[in-house]
Amino acid sequence: MSSHRQETVRRIAAPDIAARKGKTPIVCLTAYTAPVAEILDEHCDVLLVGDSLGMVVHGLPNTVGVTMEMMIMHGQAVMRGSRKAMVVVDMPFGSYEGSLEEAYANAARIMKETGAQAVKVEAGETVAETIAYMVKRGIPVMSHVGLRPQAVNMDGGFKAKGKGADERKRILEDARASEAAGAFAIVVEGVAEGLAKEITDAVAVPTIGIGASAGCDGQVLVVDDMLGLFSWTPKFVRRYADLKGEISRAAAAYADDVRERRFPGPGEIYFAKAG
Repeated sequence: MSSHRQETVRRIAAPDIAARKGKTPIVCLTAYTAPVAEILDEHCDVLLVGDSLGMVVHGLPNTVGVTMEMMIMHGQAVMRGSRKAMVVVDMPFGSYEGSLEEAYANAARIMKETGAQAVKVEAGETVAETIAYMVKRGIPVMSHVGLRPQAVNMDGGFKAKGKGADERKRILEDARASEAAGAFAIVVEGVAEGLAKEITDAVAVPTIGIGASAGCDGQVLVVDDMLGLFSWTPKFVRRYADLKGEISRAAAAYADDVRERRFPGPGEIYFAKAG
């Protein structure tokens, strides 16, 4: 037997994130590829392999068409690129709603095939039971309340939530039910500031906001939005770069050099050895 031991990497895990409640805010960004994950890993506590990849990577109109195979492939890439951050993989639409056994089997498959530390599910009337079933069987689960992208066909679009009293009550109940079921953290998306704070104060696990005010225990953004890769972004996004403009300028300069035969130049080609 070989005495060689691989270096073990101590990644951030679910208990570490849960312990951050009310302390230093949790930094989270989405990641879908190994190179981007490698860049973000130094700065983030959590890398979320979000089903938003359906729209931002694959050009789908929403997240409904995302498959298990897509999530696993991108989850594997993010795990390869990162070393420190906790990696959480979204369970896609249709992979956890059918039955408790199906939800567990799909969650276990994601974790086995990617090596990720947790999965995320969008909460609803029946999801708390599913969260509890998976947690009891060793699957760390992050919940997601408020605006739920997988419910886009029910809601008729991506709309802010919690404006009416009944809806506020339901979202708060979803958050409390998620906590009671064993979720180690809760993403709160697209809700009014007051409701975000109410949820954060009502649950003992960290809340991670996206369009939900700075009152949450952490924040997450879609990395492509934050980097300015699209012409339009939601109101709650702050653009920290203009990569769309930079890429366009680089491509234009390359195209000009090719058309004017300036590229490749003498330093960018190979020459045969004399003799």
